[in-house]
Amino acid sequence: MSKKTNPEKSNQENQADEESLIDFPCEFPVKVMGAAIPEFHDSVHKIARQHDARLNEEETKIQHSKTGKYVSLTLNFHAEDKPQLDALYKDLTNCELVLWAL
Repeated sequence: MSKKTNPEKSNQENQADEESLIDFPCEFPVKVMGAAIPEFHDSVHKIARQHDARLNEEETKIQHSKTGKYVSLTLNFHAEDKPQLDALYKDLTNCELVLWAL
């Protein structure tokens, strides 16, 4: 069975859709790890809001490491398409406070 394509979509958008195993739009959990400092939380939420204005910070799940030195934040991110999600991950990983993002 072949996938129907929308003639209004660009070739780049069609290629991105075919490469993704995720059905967009969707709610997508994004986990980010960094030092347990207030600046980390602020930076992660600021970056995420640039890509999802509807982000609700109160829904962020926070998990501290055993030593309390690190924290992971799990954001409930509304992803419209793969390029939006890719841009979010790029910006998060470019942030000096972020150790990793999944």
